[in-house]
Amino acid sequence: MTANPVSVNSHACLISPEIGQSSLANPSKRIAPTHPPLKLGVLASGSGSNFEVIAQAIQNQQLNAQIPVLIYNNPEAKAAARAEKYGIPSIILNHRDCKSREELDTKIVKTFQEYDVEWVVMAGWMRIVTKVLLDAFADRVINIHPSLLPSFPGIRAVEQALAAKVKITGCTVHIARLEVDSGPILMQAAVPVLPDDTTETLHARIQVQEHKIMLGAIALIADSNRKYCD
Repeated sequence: MTANPVSVNSHACLISPEIGQSSLANPSKRIAPTHPPLKLGVLASGSGSNFEVIAQAIQNQQLNAQIPVLIYNNPEAKAAARAEKYGIPSIILNHRDCKSREELDTKIVKTFQEYDVEWVVMAGWMRIVTKVLLDAFADRVINIHPSLLPSFPGIRAVEQALAAKVKITGCTVHIARLEVDSGPILMQAAVPVLPDDTTETLHARIQVQEHKIMLGAIALIADSNRKYCD
């Protein structure tokens, strides 16, 4: 079965630490699944903290989803060890072994199709994706970015926010498009910038909110998929 693309226009929301947290972004109750779990293929390049948050929520029965496979591109990525901890298969597809971005994405698509993946989650995936991946999983690739898009797209978003001296920044989960850090927004969280913030302190607080809205966005997708199945 092909997963139903979520209706993003009706679900976008803003979560602010000052006004409380959405229950979708911070699921605390176990759910009793009545439909098959959503199959998520996860892409990660680094520590895999967002990946582990998803895996833990699934293990705790807070998300009706499963992760058939994790793909990582950096041999030093700690995400692979996190996957082993949860008994999730992990496969390295090193971009350095590919002649083009399209070749890498072709390998990713083939792997995800072999594992019957329905949605793709870029959880700290530090590679620009191409039409190969986006066409294979049309409107079913989500990305998380450490800013309130459309502000500060691209690399070093936290540094960009500090350089601009904004008072509020945050993070965004969105449907991926060819243009970097663009596409329909699923969920955002606002994070205040403190006068003494450094890149490290601000990033740490943003990451706390990233974990919450990543779960919230996947919950929205799973709910949309459930309604489609009904």
